[in-house]
Amino acid sequence: MIKLENVSKVFKVKDKEIKALHNISLHINKGDIFGVIGLSGAGKSTLIRTINFLERPTSGKVLVEGKALHSLKKQQLRQARKNIGMIFQHFNLLQTKTIFQNVAIPLILEKKKKQAIHDRVMELLTFVGLEDKANDYPSQLSGGQKQRVGIARALATNPSILLCDEATSALDPQTTDSVLDLLEKINETYNITIVMIAHDMNIIKKICHRVAVMEDGQIIETGDVIDVFKEPKHSSTERFVETVVHRKIPSSIYTIMEKKKDGIFIQIPFTNDRTSTLVSTLSKEFHLDVDIVYASMDEIKDDQVGFMVLHLLGTENDTQNGLQYIKSNNLAYEEVKRNV
Repeated sequence: MIKLENVSKVFKVKDKEIKALHNISLHINKGDIFGVIGLSGAGKSTLIRTINFLERPTSGKVLVEGKALHSLKKQQLRQARKNIGMIFQHFNLLQTKTIFQNVAIPLILEKKKKQAIHDRVMELLTFVGLEDKANDYPSQLSGGQKQRVGIARALATNPSILLCDEATSALDPQTTDSVLDLLEKINETYNITIVMIAHDMNIIKKICHRVAVMEDGQIIETGDVIDVFKEPKHSSTERFVETVVHRKIPSSIYTIMEKKKDGIFIQIPFTNDRTSTLVSTLSKEFHLDVDIVYASMDEIKDDQVGFMVLHLLGTENDTQNGLQYIKSNNLAYEEVKRNV
């Protein structure tokens, strides 16, 4: 659906070269909600703008629905862009035009008939819940309503791809959730592929299927959202995950651990499919006394992510056999020392 092959982007500023993207390779499947997260200056906005060639890569290829954008002539590129809608952080609405007129702009540019424009605009305003605001002006709307207008306008030409550049960063948390719910509805209703730029991992957690983590113009990690949350591979990814899923053991738990002089403590990731039977198996088959000392859980896409701290008490042989069993189930554990 969307494929980037070794894409680099260099900006020249006063005889200096600024490398915004370094050999980015990425594949986004049709119908995905794909998140790109990173700190400011990581290259996220530059990356998303290469997908519709608002930023032409210095090198590399961008393929959208099998078409290599760099090889298209101006008219062909203009036609390809009609299939790629885009919404922005600050809405980009024309203040002197009504809400109806703002949404109608792409259709007017396509020289659609007046009745067709009316029907399509009202269909979209109804879809985003603003059918009663058609004759209002942007200044009369809240931030969330303005973004809904931006979304309706981006959908006007029936695109198969929707690019969202920090689309919720100017909104309060409650309004952000309602806009994310709308984007999820768009994805499910129209099977539109959505690419979302964000700096908040909560947005990735709530809506995205897959995620790429960017740093210094490079993708440092990519994968299914649930896998990245469960087992982040890169330290920067881990820091993002920890803003949503707290992976540190509270100091009060160490106080409890100090009182248990025998046995060992281990920390293991929590997964529905394997962890649910682990405690009973360690107890029944390996003759260990197992206590759950601490657990931190968070729900993501109907799955649970988190970790548990277990206290294992038994003979040296039984303990080692139990640990070997945990390893054999592909659960990465680490021993936790009693002192902080």
